[in-house]
Amino acid sequence: MSSRDVILGRIRDAQALAPAVRQEIPREYRRDRTMDDGARLALLIDRLHDYKAKTYPCGSAELAATLARVLRDSGARRVGVPPGLDDSWLADFDGEVVIDSADVPAPLLHELDGVVTASRVTCAETGTIFLDGGPDQGRRALTLVPDLHVCVVPLSTVEVGVPEAMSKLIPERPTTMISGPSATSDIELERVEGVHGPRNLHVVIVR
Repeated sequence: MSSRDVILGRIRDAQALAPAVRQEIPREYRRDRTMDDGARLALLIDRLHDYKAKTYPCGSAELAATLARVLRDSGARRVGVPPGLDDSWLADFDGEVVIDSADVPAPLLHELDGVVTASRVTCAETGTIFLDGGPDQGRRALTLVPDLHVCVVPLSTVEVGVPEAMSKLIPERPTTMISGPSATSDIELERVEGVHGPRNLHVVIVR
């Protein structure tokens, strides 16, 4: 008998012994915490800076100018965007805008200088941005391959903690959680950036 057969056999045995009645999972943790806009903004910025991400708070009327400045200062001239991104966001950007699609092979995304996307919800307490593959966020590869990710986070979508943020997600959608630029550490705690995604994360927070 192979190891595969042994493992599958144990799974079948466990399923046979499992209770027939659906078990309710207790959810007694806090799920309704709130903070005013100023406190949520300050907490989120603190956490993002701790992860070595750069932040750019701005008003909605300043979004296009802020994005253009961030991309210019980052040296990005050829930028990818998901098909559902609001065109007005890059109205002030004088570089090339490439609309992504599933027909574009993932390796070709490496030719982009960066990518601009929206976000679904953000957790201030952990500095985590949630993407759910919506039309304005695009496929995972789009935010994985290019070395620069500029993510727009409306302050109205920033929740205090993880439970509050999770309640805003649609469980059936693929969810990606981003906590700062891609980085990992080896056994000697040597930090290496860009191993699993972009080395540079710029977050534009729209008040």
